[in-house]
Amino acid sequence: MDYLIKPFPNEELLHVLGRIEHEILLTAENEALRSRLQVYEGPGALIGASEAMTRLRRLIARVAPTQSTILVRGDSGTGKELIARALHEQSGRSSHPLVRVNCGAIPETLLESELFGHVKGAFTGATERRTGRIELAGDGTLFLDEMGDLPASLQVKLLRVLQEREYDPVGSSQTRPVRARIIAATNRDLEKAIEKGSFREDLYYRLNVVTIQAPPLRDHLEDLEELVRHFTLRISAREGLPEKSPSHGFLDALRKWHWPGNVRELENTIESALILGEGEHFEVQDLPSYIRTREPSGTLPPSQASPETSIPESATLEEVEKRMLMKALDECGGNQSEAARRLGITRRTLAYRREKYGI
Repeated sequence: MDYLIKPFPNEELLHVLGRIEHEILLTAENEALRSRLQVYEGPGALIGASEAMTRLRRLIARVAPTQSTILVRGDSGTGKELIARALHEQSGRSSHPLVRVNCGAIPETLLESELFGHVKGAFTGATERRTGRIELAGDGTLFLDEMGDLPASLQVKLLRVLQEREYDPVGSSQTRPVRARIIAATNRDLEKAIEKGSFREDLYYRLNVVTIQAPPLRDHLEDLEELVRHFTLRISAREGLPEKSPSHGFLDALRKWHWPGNVRELENTIESALILGEGEHFEVQDLPSYIRTREPSGTLPPSQASPETSIPESATLEEVEKRMLMKALDECGGNQSEAARRLGITRRTLAYRREKYGI
């Protein structure tokens, strides 16, 4: 506590007032920082005041406290993992772990051991016991991402996990209980996969107890400006860069783009503009050329229509590969199997490269 003894010199009064002012400013800055951290670290990361996002948050609040298995569906980059995290944080399991398994990125030969664990000597190279993700989740939440890519050999074993709430580690006959809640996510059309015989119908019904649909960015573009502000705060804080505000032209260009990579693509775009842009504000020239040249109608100008002319000569191999992946996914309406077929690669390779480039 500051106090002054009468009579006091003016210099001492100014010194005390200056210190009080500094403490007030520091308190305000700390409050602002805490607010920012909540914006981009907590459940509030589901940004947006649009009707689509408001409905989503209401649904999460309703189903999070339950014990039901939840299937989160949506295109790539729509924030399915954020939804799973919000469900976990708003549940009674929030003090326990949230454990994620990407079923599409882990090789089939390793996925079983990753999920269920193994005992020493279970197979060649198993020199010690390995704890699986199900056990690591404990009383928390097990998040199975890219569930539609789960190999057929493991689908029946996961069915047992959901149906009987038990499993056996690889190489062990000792049955263990499953205590974790299961949340699965996919961008695949599981109904079509069932018709083709690549996904078990009984597993589908066990997963599809409660379904949450993650809206694509094109369906809530009214949230775009708030998302830009959110990503700017997060990335500038992480990289130690000054914050920027977007120009009208910058926002107009973003609104004209169809965002095949959804919110994840927007985040990558803002990060690139923040790091590479030289001005005090985000300007149109800070955007990739394929976004700058997009017309309001949603079609590319003739000069940009073919991939040969739409890729700048100065583009790196990684940029070209990312563009080709995005183009294939866009033309196939997000259908990864068809996109992989057109590109001449496997679905697993496509999943790996999507994760690599944040598509």
